[in-house]
Amino acid sequence: MQEPISMPDIKIIKQKPMYRFLLVLTICATISLQTWRTLFNNFAVDVAQIPGSLTASLQGVRELGGLLTFLIVFVLLVIKEHRLSALSIIVCGAGLAVTGFFPSFVALIFTTFFFSLGFHYYEATNQSLTLQSFTIKESPLVMGKLRSLSAATNFVIGIFILIMIFVIDYFATGKTIVDQKAIESNTGLIILIIYLIVGSVVVLFGIWGLFQNPLDKDAVPQVKRFLLRKKYWLFYTLSFLAGARRQFFVVFAVLLLVDKFEFSIVEITLLFIFNNFVNFFLSPLVGKLVNIVGERKILTVEYISMIFIFIAYAYTDSAWVVVGLYVLDHIFFNFAMAIRTYFQKVADPSHIAPSMSVSFAINHIAAVIVPVVGAIVWEFYSTSVPFVIGAGLSVLSLIFVQFIRTQVAEKQA
Repeated sequence: MQEPISMPDIKIIKQKPMYRFLLVLTICATISLQTWRTLFNNFAVDVAQIPGSLTASLQGVRELGGLLTFLIVFVLLVIKEHRLSALSIIVCGAGLAVTGFFPSFVALIFTTFFFSLGFHYYEATNQSLTLQSFTIKESPLVMGKLRSLSAATNFVIGIFILIMIFVIDYFATGKTIVDQKAIESNTGLIILIIYLIVGSVVVLFGIWGLFQNPLDKDAVPQVKRFLLRKKYWLFYTLSFLAGARRQFFVVFAVLLLVDKFEFSIVEITLLFIFNNFVNFFLSPLVGKLVNIVGERKILTVEYISMIFIFIAYAYTDSAWVVVGLYVLDHIFFNFAMAIRTYFQKVADPSHIAPSMSVSFAINHIAAVIVPVVGAIVWEFYSTSVPFVIGAGLSVLSLIFVQFIRTQVAEKQA
């Protein structure tokens, strides 16, 4: 009879310096991305007067920073990984802070790339440090907990944005009664101030991170060179497909609401608030499920679900259905952590840092291509076609997931 799976004590995990370090910087990265993402479509479409198709292509620019993460292995020759994480947060915050000052397509290419570079370099080093610093049983719980706290952070920042919208509008117009038309006329000013405030706070915490040293003295030294191994082919493939899958959630689902259903900045903010409220409770459960049922089953459920969700996105004419699909989409998005925990189980411990940077770059090859191709299809054919493509990619992902095999031995336990 198989023994029940024992779970690590999350209280002990929280006492590790690396957990606290990643917690603070992950919250900063989360605040940056959520603030940027909540306001960006309205900023681009309503303020900069950029068409929906070009707005989607800017999302491709946002992924260029991820495409360049393969260079991390060379950066690590001159700077320690945890300090690169903190420096990345500083760059991310600075990029966010200046975005609102430049409401034009060309300017947004540069500010988006700058913001993206910082965010993606942090995400790559964050994933690497997590897999290096925690055991196979601990890492899913850490990822789940950090995603849960990220959802809570997104909830709070959503409330903050909502309050700031009305406060800034009041000082701009002097009206105490909420006036949707007045808010729309002041959208540019509102977004500029929110981006500036949030970006500046993130920069300050990034500076704090530069002076921390959370590394475990017993951590396995990492290979500091470009590393591409045939034995990791499945991990690379799943990372590539996950990059494509993410764009349909991040880019086209929200764009569908803004461009087709004309959701306002307030309505998009309320959607994000509710979405993160749900995921605050569900994300830790996903981490536990990875330990209980394994990566193959978790990812199988995700991709079967995504096939139906993408098809529904493509053919519904109801804004409320799209809202419900978006919430479900985000719930299943949490399951992607199983790709990284699978890699931790099959990888040489010294290969984690270089392999994560390479896989992150591979992930973003798809992330750069999908918004650009999807934008062309969106503009010249139909808003439904990108989601049909997403359903097809989900079928492909489902097939590859079935090749997952892991040793469930107590490695690193």
